[in-house]
Amino acid sequence: MVKKMLWIVGGVVLAALLLAGGFLLYVTVTDYRPGKTEPITVANNPDRVLETGNAFTVTTFNIGYAGLDRDQDFFMDGGTGSGSRSKKQTELNLRGMGTFLSGNRSDFIFIQEVDVNSTRSYRLNEAEALKEYLPNYSFSYADNYKVPWVPVPVFHPMGHARGGLLTLAKYKSSGATRYDLPGKEKWPKQQFDLDRAFIESRIPVNNGKELILANLHLSAFDQGGSIRKQQLQFMKEYMKKEAEKGNYVILGGDWNHSLPGTDPKAFKTTQSWPEWLQPFPENVLPEGFHWAVDKTVPSVRTVDVPFKEGINFRAVIDGFLVSPNVDILKVEGHDLKHEHSDHNPVTAEFVLK
Repeated sequence: MVKKMLWIVGGVVLAALLLAGGFLLYVTVTDYRPGKTEPITVANNPDRVLETGNAFTVTTFNIGYAGLDRDQDFFMDGGTGSGSRSKKQTELNLRGMGTFLSGNRSDFIFIQEVDVNSTRSYRLNEAEALKEYLPNYSFSYADNYKVPWVPVPVFHPMGHARGGLLTLAKYKSSGATRYDLPGKEKWPKQQFDLDRAFIESRIPVNNGKELILANLHLSAFDQGGSIRKQQLQFMKEYMKKEAEKGNYVILGGDWNHSLPGTDPKAFKTTQSWPEWLQPFPENVLPEGFHWAVDKTVPSVRTVDVPFKEGINFRAVIDGFLVSPNVDILKVEGHDLKHEHSDHNPVTAEFVLK
């Protein structure tokens, strides 16, 4: 009888090992491996040409896959949630953020964490949903999260994941490109992690130069910020190269760093500084580049617990970095109280010299 039980237990263990091994083999073989650069489509491209001396606005908004509203938490930050509470709530969050963006009327919009087919957001195509609110823009989408199945948390797994970045514009683009960012986690963690990237949009200017827009989303939970350092070095060389051509450069999005000129201590909290948040390192910027940030409005909250004013740690990690030939006229963080996302949007007004 004992021998029989041992055979049964051994068989179960072996079956579990084979199943886990087969799953790891599957996600390794099917792993999303984008090229260093890949052209992406610019749909609904307008004819309007950007002119020097005329002010224009850019808004960046990490929409948290329309699932990280004020009542949600997230397991990677210490909470338990792995997705939106319901399809209805996901649609409500999309409606709220789409309505804001439509009313804000920025000339360019950078959006991060846009799901197009994910279990966590009830497989809603959020890029298509946002188009309904923003019909007069061009659209450029690029994947940065493409995993057949994320098996954690064990009892409520995130499941299938596909999402990315979305850039919208009211001005003509001569092309858009997905740039893969360096720095990867070790196997097998990388097989379930994001493939960080940015969307480059090249906007012709009436003086023959180009405005280079980069919509980015840097790593967040890399140990000690080691991967982020590689990504920032890559961005430094990229910025320098474009600036040396005489082009105008605006980088914006979710930097996942506490941005220069801001201080999280300005925002009331009962929590301590989270381990994942790194101060922006010194000596990264090319000469003359400067920040467009609003230090008075937090752009992100911690998501280990649902949002309560004065409880969650908050910081400014969303904003813009611009070349010396771009003047910053105004920067405004929009305090939406994290109603529909763990982030708040940021809008800046610029003029090209």
